[in-house]
Amino acid sequence: MKDICTISVVTFHPVWGDKASNLRRIEEYIECAYRKGSQIVIFPEMSLTGYDDEADKPFKEKMQYKLAETVPGPSTLEVAELTKKLGLYVIFGMPIRDDKNPDIIYNGLAIFSPKGLEGAYHKMHLPSPEPNWATRGDKPFILHSEWGPIGCAICYDNYAFPELTRYYVAKGCRLLINSTALAKCHGPYFGSPTLEASVIQNGIYIASANIGGLDVDNYFWGGSSIIGPGQKHPWSFYYYAGRKFTDEDAPEIEMFTATVDLSLASRYAFKHNPAVDGTDWRPDKYIEMYKDILKDPDFGK
Repeated sequence: MKDICTISVVTFHPVWGDKASNLRRIEEYIECAYRKGSQIVIFPEMSLTGYDDEADKPFKEKMQYKLAETVPGPSTLEVAELTKKLGLYVIFGMPIRDDKNPDIIYNGLAIFSPKGLEGAYHKMHLPSPEPNWATRGDKPFILHSEWGPIGCAICYDNYAFPELTRYYVAKGCRLLINSTALAKCHGPYFGSPTLEASVIQNGIYIASANIGGLDVDNYFWGGSSIIGPGQKHPWSFYYYAGRKFTDEDAPEIEMFTATVDLSLASRYAFKHNPAVDGTDWRPDKYIEMYKDILKDPDFGK
C-alpha cells in the first residue's frame, strides 16, 4: 500500500440546470489536474447540475428530477473513459436516479478509478431542503485504492454525524472525502471547525470540495481544502492546500493541489492499545448503547 499521493480539490461553480456545460468543465478540470500530477480529484456535491431547490415546483418538475441519471449513465460513462485514459481517481456530485424505481432520486456521488466507474454513494443524511427531491441512502461507500480504502461522504454526513466518519476510520481509511454544498445560510461554524475537529479526533486526512458563489437562491462559501494531521503536536491539524470556508477569498473558483503523506494518519483511537488490551474506541459498548436508544419509547419524539 502506497503512502504518498497528490490530491486536487475544486471550488466549483456549477451552472444551475446546465448539465452539458458542467460536465464539460468537470472534464477539463480533470485534464488540468492530470497535467499538474494529481492522482485523486474531488468535486463538490451536485456539481453536475447545481444544488438549489425550487420549493414551489412539484417533485417531477424539479430540476434534480429532470436531470438525474442512473449510474452507470451517459455522464458517468463519459467520465469513466477519461479516468481510464488518464489513470485518475475522480469523485463528483450529481442527482442519481434509482435503477429500479425512476421516481426515486438520490443526492449522490459518482466514483471513478483508473479502471473506470467504481459505483455511486447515496447521501445518508439529508438536511432541508433536500428531502423535497431526494431519498436518503442507507449504505456507506469505500473506494479501494492503491493508498488503501478511502471513505466517501457528502456535506451533512461529515458535519453532524461522526458515526459515519468513525466507521470509515475503523475500516482502515486514512483519507475521507467531503463533497459538499455548504452555503452561507448554514452559518460559519458547520464547515471548517467540524472538519478540523474530525482530523484531530480521528487522526486522518480530509479532502473537501465545496461549491463557490451564487447558485439560485443560496451563496456558497467555497473554501475547498486538504486538511490532515500536523507535525507541531500529535493532536493537531494542518491545511496542506486550500482555504477555510470563511476566508475572504474562499468563494473564488479555484483548484487546490497538494502532495500528502498518508503515513502521518495515525488513526490512534482505532489501533491496539496494550495498556487496555484493545482499542480505545469501543464499538462493543456503543452497540449496546445504541440498542438502548432504539428501545427507548421517547427516542425521536
